[in-house]
Amino acid sequence: MAEVVKMPKMSDTMTEGVIAKWHKKVGDKVSSGDLIAEVETDKATMDFESYQEGTLLYIGPKEGEAVPIDAVIAVLGEEGEDYQALLSEGGSSKADTDLDKEEAKTEEEPSESDDTDVSTEDINAEVITMPLLSDTMTEGVIAEWHFKVGDTIKSDDVIADVETDKATMEVTAYADGTLLYIGVEKGQAAKVNDIIAIVGEEGTDITPLLKQKPGKKSGSAPKADDTSVKAPVSEQPKEVEAEKQATHDDDARIKASPLARKIAKDKGISLTNVKGTGDGGRIIKKDVESYTPAAQPAAPAAAAVPASEGATTTVNIPQYVGEERYTEKPVTQMRKTISRRLSESFLVPHFYLTIKINMDNVIPARAKINEVAPVKVSFNDLVIKAAAVALKQHPAINASWQGDTIRYNEHVNIGVAVAVDEGLLVPVVRFADGKSLSHISAEVKEFAQRAKAKKLQPADWEGSTFTVSNLGMFGIDEFTAIINAPDSCILAIGGIDQVPVVKDGQIVPGNIMKVTLTCDHRVVDGATGAAFLQTLKSLLEEPVRLLA
Repeated sequence: MAEVVKMPKMSDTMTEGVIAKWHKKVGDKVSSGDLIAEVETDKATMDFESYQEGTLLYIGPKEGEAVPIDAVIAVLGEEGEDYQALLSEGGSSKADTDLDKEEAKTEEEPSESDDTDVSTEDINAEVITMPLLSDTMTEGVIAEWHFKVGDTIKSDDVIADVETDKATMEVTAYADGTLLYIGVEKGQAAKVNDIIAIVGEEGTDITPLLKQKPGKKSGSAPKADDTSVKAPVSEQPKEVEAEKQATHDDDARIKASPLARKIAKDKGISLTNVKGTGDGGRIIKKDVESYTPAAQPAAPAAAAVPASEGATTTVNIPQYVGEERYTEKPVTQMRKTISRRLSESFLVPHFYLTIKINMDNVIPARAKINEVAPVKVSFNDLVIKAAAVALKQHPAINASWQGDTIRYNEHVNIGVAVAVDEGLLVPVVRFADGKSLSHISAEVKEFAQRAKAKKLQPADWEGSTFTVSNLGMFGIDEFTAIINAPDSCILAIGGIDQVPVVKDGQIVPGNIMKVTLTCDHRVVDGATGAAFLQTLKSLLEEPVRLLA
């Protein structure tokens, strides 16, 4: 019997997927576990493996087309089997699915009762659940399984890689035995504490364990929220309304998807003029959206009337019709975390101190350092080192608000803001005051590479006592940064500008860099912040002191 293949939910924030590539074509034989397509989600392009067997009878979306969660993308069955009824029931395209969500409410299927009292005491098997791998994690995506059902594993084996909101991390088994069950396929998401696998003696009946957590079988995915955007309805002149009424009956007989009909009605387009690209010439959403009315034949020119007869001249002004457009993208887990943390930071009473630093001595000093350094030292590395040295002299800056107490840190761990495509990460250079410039440079470069590859671990971004954020390389003169709690201060670094400066009574060119210190006023007073900046300025203007 033919079965539909639906777009799965491959990440926690995914609402639709784009078919990046089909690996099978209509007529091919498909086995369970075969790679049939690559799907581009909001986070990555993932392999989509079939969990059904049969002949590929139908492929819905073409490569490059977006499909919402749970929309039908393919049909598998016996060769020659009639599958049209499945398409009409399940929806064969994104357009139909969007309209179904917009105009109809489907009843939820009855689920298994959670109240069933199942005894699991005598079952010789251990349940492995999705672990809490970071303080902000609510669910994880299985990036890779290292074992398959039937394999023998030990308690210290790494059985899977899990992608969290910050990094991809390893999940280790905590039981010996045979892998009896895998509950979440590669690329799918599971909430913290949901069952992802079961380990026990071969042949053990694990059904009672699964009944404790219904809905976690392989291939299940929650339906996405309705994110379809209604096409704007523009007012139509009475003449157009009359024309629409006249062509209504003709449009009703044309093969078109319900959503295509609705958009055509809203835009005042007659379907008789639209060429369909769907199955059998069926008109779908994109056909209507890309339709451009053919130019109308020019009206015959009015007979010229001599001006002496008092004739008036009529000028036809073309009507330009526009369409409001926008794109909405789901919020990623990283962006949600950034939003929450920054919202919490706004509860902190901020104040800002800006100072100009003459970098005339730093520029040649950096050039000489790089002649002998094993790695290239950047201006940012010099600022990190100078800030670390200055923090040892001003422990009130290297502190944090604890509610009833203020913690004055004796160690200096500097967080370095690193921009990635999904947002911002802040890995920590630990004990920066005791490290050489080359050591700091190598560490920062490694952090940046691992951050962009999503390989940072929780230990890499926890424990900062002060933060540095640099936008100077982007041509930013100066800016203010938001405190990275629980730190009490963050230093915002601008670019180095060549400007006129007064030196020994003469106006000469100088290289000036502006830095702004954002302070938590509960911990740091203005004079304390100003003293720290004076020390930072003196260290950078005499960089040889950083090498002492």
